[in-house]
Parts: sequence; C-alpha cells; structure tokens
Amino acid sequence: MPAPVLLDNARLPRWLLPADWPQRDGVPELARVAIEAGRVRSVQPATHSGTPGSGWDLAGTLALPGFVDAHTHLDKAFTLPRMQKVRPGLLGAIDAMLADRVRWTPADVRERASRGLQWAWECGTTHVRTHVDWWEPDAVPLAWPVMAELAQEWAGRVRLEQVALIKLPLFEDAAQALRLAKQVKATGPHALLGGFVHSTNWSENALRNLLHAAQACDLDIDLHVDEELNASAVGLQTTARILREIGFEGRVVCGHICALAVQPESQALATLDAVARAPITVVSLPATNLLLQDAVTGRTPRLRGITLVKEARERGIPLLFASDNVQDPFCRLGSFDPVEALGTAALVAQLDEPFDTWSQALCRGDWLQRAPATAAPTLVGAKADLVLFTQADRHGWPSRTATRVVLRDGRATHGDATPFLPK
Repeated sequence: MPAPVLLDNARLPRWLLPADWPQRDGVPELARVAIEAGRVRSVQPATHSGTPGSGWDLAGTLALPGFVDAHTHLDKAFTLPRMQKVRPGLLGAIDAMLADRVRWTPADVRERASRGLQWAWECGTTHVRTHVDWWEPDAVPLAWPVMAELAQEWAGRVRLEQVALIKLPLFEDAAQALRLAKQVKATGPHALLGGFVHSTNWSENALRNLLHAAQACDLDIDLHVDEELNASAVGLQTTARILREIGFEGRVVCGHICALAVQPESQALATLDAVARAPITVVSLPATNLLLQDAVTGRTPRLRGITLVKEARERGIPLLFASDNVQDPFCRLGSFDPVEALGTAALVAQLDEPFDTWSQALCRGDWLQRAPATAAPTLVGAKADLVLFTQADRHGWPSRTATRVVLRDGRATHGDATPFLPK
C-alpha cells in the first residue's frame, strides 16, 4: 500500500493544536496533515475542498502520535501461567517472582521480552522503558544484557530504555552506590539508574547516595517510590528535597507514589508542590496499583491505589500513564497497549476529556528527557508515526480503540486503511 502524502480531515487532540486553532461549537476543527519523506511537513485546518488522490480522507478519525510506554517490566512479562498460587498484594507478588527466577535463562527472558516488544510495536508504541530487577551488589542481572541486546535489535522501530531497579539497601554504602552507577553508565546512553524506595527498606542515607551517584555519573534516574498505602511513607517528598539540595541536573522519574492518596490533604499537596519545583516526572500505573494495593484474600478492596494525577497536572508536573506489569504475578492482565492504562485511569480517577486533554499522558516522550519539555507540542517536523482509531469518537475514547491503523514513517504497518483510500 503506497504511503499517503496527506491525511485529510484528521481529528487531533486539543493539546496538540496551537491556541489559535479554529473551533466550531467549542470543538477544534479537523486537520490536514501533510507528510513528506516519512515526516510531518505541516498541519493545517482542513479545507473541506476534497482530498487529493494521493491522500487519505480520514473523515474525522481520531489520530494521535506514537505512544511512549514509560514504565514496563519486560523481564517479568508472561510469567504468570507457570506460577502456582500467588499471595495478594505487592509483597506476595515479589515472593512469587523471586521463586520464579530459578527458571530464568537468557533465552527465556529474550523470548518473553521480545513478545512484549512485538505487542507494543503492533499497538503503535514507539518508546518503551523497562525496569530490570537488580538484587546483588556484585552481579549484573541475567536480564540486563538481554535488554541491551534487544535495544540494539529494535533500534529504529521501538526505542528501548532500561532501568536498573535496585533495592534501596544496596546504596547504603556510598562507594558501592557509585560502583553500581558506573556499571549502569557503562551499558550505554539508553540505561538509567533506578531504585525501589519503600517503607520496608527506607533509608534517607541510601536514597541520598543513590542520587549523588547518579549525579556523579551523569545518569538520569527512574524510581519506584512509595508503592504502598502508607500515610507515613516519605520517599517522594525526600527525593524532591534532596534533588534541590544537590542541584540535580538530570531528569528523575517517580513511578507509583500511591501513598499520596492516603496522606492528609495538606501533606500530599505540599509534597506535590515540592515535586513541581524539582526535575521530576510522575508516572502512574493504574492497573497494577488497583490490583496490588489494599489487596486481601476474600475482601473487596476499599482504596483505589492510584496517585493524585489531577493535582499533579494542576501543578504543571509532567505526568504519564503506563502499562507496568503484564501477565505476571504483579498484574494478571495487560497487553503492552498504553491506551488500556489510560482507559483504566479514566474510570478510576474520573478524568474529563480523555482524548482532548489526557491523551498526552501517553505520547509525551519529551517528559522523560532532561531537556526542557516542549511548551507547545506539535507534529510538524516529527516522524509520521501515528495511530488512527478507526472506530472510536472523541466523546467515548478510549472505548472502541482496539481497531486501529498504525503508521510508521508515514506507512501503514498494522490495521486496515482501505476505508481511507480514494474511491
């Protein structure tokens, strides 16, 4: 199928359009997206003058840029079918995962991670960040070099980044923290330093050493923070404070931060105020947090486990939704489709205008980078990596989004684009 030079009458989200974009009855007008050499050359209001034969008439089809799945666990994916009973809750899932590690081989990890990347590619994702468990101070995890190899193999199709998910006590010694950071740095520019920050292993000294080691090695950071419904958890607020004290110049991503949801309002909002002044991006993982938080056998959960996404957004904090775990003891569901994560969040967090407003929480890869985020994002000049939702509408999205057409460099790689072709 020839690549279109024009996508006519596309429905783009409000956040992706300039402030002076024309509207009708308060709704942005449709767009005409011109494509040249695999990139978006221009985005203009549709003229309704007829689509040229070399273009596609999308007739109001919803269109988004390719997705960023900012927090996944490719090394754990698809392990659930081979497990027996898993105790409810986060710590039960960790125990089940530790027991399963004896089965891991490079070939096993490669097969499961490759399957996850293939699923991500097919749904329209262009950027995946995976965490890799790192349990020993002097031994590189079996999955770590596998992810580095996959990052090379998938280059040009999916950008794969890997985070060393290291338990916090391994940073208690400053010299050891620096050695770990140097090992991560040696992996390449796609590698980040990470840690599991939880009240069960809490140490401000270890967290400080982690952040100092990353600073010394010029590494960005991605943390699991306060993944618990414990009002006394202080991982996030301490991270924000130390970052300001040391003048950290990289980008820090804090995932989960469920504890905000159970803290006194004044305390939670004060923490978010501090986060807004730090180089921190928040990643919410609604599916896994709903399944693991307040989980007790035979009892309906009372608490939702999702962090304060609306309050974070109100403060200008970059916020992304992501898949997290897929078909492993932490989350029995999932498909590496970030739209599913937003669909869950739209219900549990009661999000208004998911397409026009919140869809950027699936697309803003710039929010993972240390360079200042783009104040006014645009398609112009970007690769023509787009996802067209052929059965959804702006009111019900992300419902009816399974059927889609995926464009890579302006060419359809998945889905049926026949309805868009000239008659």
